[in-house]
Amino acid sequence: MMFIRPIHREDKQALLQLAAKTGSGFTSLPHNENHLEQRIERMINTWEGTSPLSKQGYLFALVDSETHTLVGVSGVEVAIGLNDPWYDFHVGTQVHASKELGIYRQMKKLSLSNDHTGNSELCTLFLDPDYRMDKNGQLLSKSRLLFIAAFKDKFSKRIIAEMRGVSDQDGRSPFWESLGRHFFTLEFDQADYLTGIGKKSFIAELMPKHAFYVDFLTEAAQKVIADVHPNTQPARRILESEGMRYEGYVDIFDAGPTLEAYTEDLRIVRKSRLREVCISEAALSGDQTLLMGNEKYQNFRAIIGNPMIDATQIYLTKTQAEALSVINGEPLRVVPLFEKEHFL
Repeated sequence: MMFIRPIHREDKQALLQLAAKTGSGFTSLPHNENHLEQRIERMINTWEGTSPLSKQGYLFALVDSETHTLVGVSGVEVAIGLNDPWYDFHVGTQVHASKELGIYRQMKKLSLSNDHTGNSELCTLFLDPDYRMDKNGQLLSKSRLLFIAAFKDKFSKRIIAEMRGVSDQDGRSPFWESLGRHFFTLEFDQADYLTGIGKKSFIAELMPKHAFYVDFLTEAAQKVIADVHPNTQPARRILESEGMRYEGYVDIFDAGPTLEAYTEDLRIVRKSRLREVCISEAALSGDQTLLMGNEKYQNFRAIIGNPMIDATQIYLTKTQAEALSVINGEPLRVVPLFEKEHFL
């Protein structure tokens, strides 16, 4: 069985192994042991209540219960941009018109923005390629939203998710080659890596301060604005199915889209419900796939399953109850895994 739990200090080496598989453009899980160790400590400090708002974040591990192997990771940052400025590009419109000449033209422009400062951020979603099957990606991504639903007071009213932009097999980004290279004497991978380990001051120092026209970029760069890396398409579909949308903001390096929503509008936040746990000796199967999570802040657990459920109770097997770290009579937060399903 696959289950979600908070990150542990003992997970550092497993995280390093995952980080080595991410490839270019995945800034939030750099292959840097010191950075990962510091991030794990920051996450644990958040759960223990010792981190200031500007440093609060959560990191969840997807674990194979049979092998006890960490095979995926997903995270949430509580309030971005409070320590280091948060940058993205806003894709807007500039109108050029002349009545005398009979000319009216709308042109897209990119403007450096800090508009998402203070928002919560879904981040660091990565699943080992060998485990990209059997709804594991759904569990890894959506379990964060179930945690947010259980502890809404810990998060901002708005939430965003930066999607990885397009790059080729050699790690080259068409957007970077057309824009970023003119302002930085760095390769795309190097600039991306520096932001991933928290060295972001060079962005403000070197990026263009004024808006510029999209038409001035190469055709290849224009085509990838707000597009995602092929490996990121499933993650984008999952978040869009939960109510997140592209609202005109893109990453400053690879032009990957930023998805956003009001936290209270997320499907899982709106539709998840509490049921009382009833552990059954027999496996009582229901007709739909459920995402289930306990209500334990420091010992959060989440799984996917098909248990029977009624208006007040949910009937778990002993194995499911152990994976969720719950006993008879405790509350369990449940929601249909897919947006088209409803509680029976």
